[in-house]
Amino acid sequence: MDLPRIFTIRESSHHIHNPFTGDQLATLGRALRLAPGTRALDLASGSGELLCTWARDHGITGTGVDISTVFTEHARARAAELGVADRVDFVHGDAAGYVADAPVDLAACVGATWIGGGVAGAVELLDRSLRPGGLMLIGEPYWRLDPPDQDTVEGCDATRKDDFRLLPELIEQFGDLGYDVVEMVLADQAGWDRYRAAQWLNLRTWLDQNPDDELAAEVRAELTTAPARYARYGRDHLGWGVFALMAR
Repeated sequence: MDLPRIFTIRESSHHIHNPFTGDQLATLGRALRLAPGTRALDLASGSGELLCTWARDHGITGTGVDISTVFTEHARARAAELGVADRVDFVHGDAAGYVADAPVDLAACVGATWIGGGVAGAVELLDRSLRPGGLMLIGEPYWRLDPPDQDTVEGCDATRKDDFRLLPELIEQFGDLGYDVVEMVLADQAGWDRYRAAQWLNLRTWLDQNPDDELAAEVRAELTTAPARYARYGRDHLGWGVFALMAR
């Protein structure tokens, strides 16, 4: 049980596996007014930056669950680096269906709602771990501009136009599911550029070091097309944000 290698190659240098910058993640933590001792669960926790930095900055405790062995090890190393390994722990496992042993104050799925089959399923999954009155975080893409054709849809790593919603429609969806949106922090274009462009250097560095690897042709094909594809489609059309929800 693991992520395909291409994912960990592509984002090998990333602390945050989405278009948030460290400053935006810190802004979100401050905006949520996290109290020391807040218990958190982060599903698809990646390299653990959310839990580790919020444990350091706000005194929270928590558990992260991720299917990637590589990212889980990165998260454990990050916790040790920041001196919070006694407050956060990271489990290698499938976050789909994972429920905490005891209710938590904050339950997050930041950029991986596919573990629940989409937004509605991810919300339902997180709710199973959340105490009454607790805070839920959902990170999700949205259309900044309505995609004009299928090439644009696929250029934004979607299959169908309705894989994502426009921002007002996404916020309305949370309401339809019975939740108030009580905070949000949206990625900006600079954050998207840092997220995507860093992938290209990761790919090239790996390719130079592993020219005979069985994945070399796949990595070369992605590196050849990804920069122009992002500039043509994703940069203008795709947004991303983290939304804080509370049940009504």
